[in-house]
Amino acid sequence: MSKLHPLNQYTSLSHRAVRRFIRRTIARPLITTVLSTSTEGQESVAELEGAYIVVGNHSSHLDAPMMFTLLPSHMTDRLATGAAADYFYRRRIISKLTALFFNTYPIERKGKVKTATGRGLREQEGPSPAAGMTGRLLRAGIPILIFPEGTRSRDGRMGEFKAGAAALSQKISVPIVPVALIGGHDAMPVGAVWPKLGRPRAKLVLGSPMLAEDGETVEEYNARIRACVAAMKATGHPHSGEDIDQDAA
Repeated sequence: MSKLHPLNQYTSLSHRAVRRFIRRTIARPLITTVLSTSTEGQESVAELEGAYIVVGNHSSHLDAPMMFTLLPSHMTDRLATGAAADYFYRRRIISKLTALFFNTYPIERKGKVKTATGRGLREQEGPSPAAGMTGRLLRAGIPILIFPEGTRSRDGRMGEFKAGAAALSQKISVPIVPVALIGGHDAMPVGAVWPKLGRPRAKLVLGSPMLAEDGETVEEYNARIRACVAAMKATGHPHSGEDIDQDAA
C-alpha cells in the first residue's frame, strides 16, 4: 500500500498565512486587473464553518482563480481542491506553485498516464465515495472545491455533474455550497493562454448551502445540486436549491 499523502499542508496555520498573503497581494489584484469581477450571495455563507464542499460549473482555467480570489476570505483561507496529476503535477515547480496558490492535492484521472511526481499520486478516489484524499480532508474539517463536470466545457454550456460530490456530502454529512461562475468561458475559453483584453465581465454567484433530503438518492441529490448551479448561471442571482425546477434547468 502506498504511503498516504500527508495533511500537514492543509492544516498548517503558517501555510494558510502564506496563501492568504499571496491571495491578497498577487492573486486578487491580478484577477481584478484582467477581469471586471463581481460576487453575489455572500450573505448565504456568512456563518459557514467546518467542512463543506464547494461545487461549481467549469468552463475556463479562470474558474479556480476566481473561486480562490472572489469567495469570502473565511472560505478561501482553508479551501483545498484536487488537481489533475497529469496536467498540474508533471513538473515540480508547477506543482509547488499550484499547491501554494490553490491549496491543491494531486488526483489521477482515469485513462491518464501515471506521472512520476512523488508520493500521493497513487491515491485515487476508490470505489467507496468517501475514500481517498478528498474524504480524509473533509473528515479533518477542511472544505473542498470540486468541479463535478470533471473537465472544462468546450462551448461554455454546462455538462452533466458526476455524482462524487453529492455522494461525499451524503456519506460524511457535510453541506454542498453551490456556486455559479459566469463569464469565465467568454473571457478565456479552452485553448486560450490569457484572458481577452478589455477586462471582460466575470461573476461569482453563491447559493445557500444544501444537504441531502430524507430519502433522497445520490442521483436525485446530484440532480438538485446541478439544477441549482444551472439556475444561478442562467439568472445571475443566488438560489436556495429548494424551489428549483430541475427540468427547466
